[in-house]
Amino acid sequence: MEWLLYVSIFIIAIAFVILVVSVIQTLTSVKKTLGSVSQTVDDLKTQVDGITKESQNLVHKTNALAEDLQHKSEELNSVFYAARELGNSFQHMNQSVKRVSDSVSRKADEQSENVAKAVQWGNVALDLWTKWKLKKAATEAQKQATAKEEV
Repeated sequence: MEWLLYVSIFIIAIAFVILVVSVIQTLTSVKKTLGSVSQTVDDLKTQVDGITKESQNLVHKTNALAEDLQHKSEELNSVFYAARELGNSFQHMNQSVKRVSDSVSRKADEQSENVAKAVQWGNVALDLWTKWKLKKAATEAQKQATAKEEV
């Protein structure tokens, strides 16, 4: 019966050796897997850093474009203001012409020959004034455009 005790101890020892070998193989496999995971995490960190830098560059470029767009919009505002002023000048001129025409038509019956001459001179003066205003507006617009180009 003693021999049964020795055989049992021997079987237990072999089972323990098999258990230890299995644990060692499992730990070795886990070590390789953890090494692979560590490498993957390092690669991901590098990629995330690159993406972060690219995102920051994109944000800076977007901000620069927004500033440029705002600046150009402000520059266009002055051009639109000049165009509006030119339109107002034409409107005032048209009102003046209408008043003169109304006045001329009322007095046409009284002094038809003098009125005809006055209308001719008025038209000449009005044409000269209109040409002068247009030239002045074009000169101002060109000065503004030149000033903006210098900036």
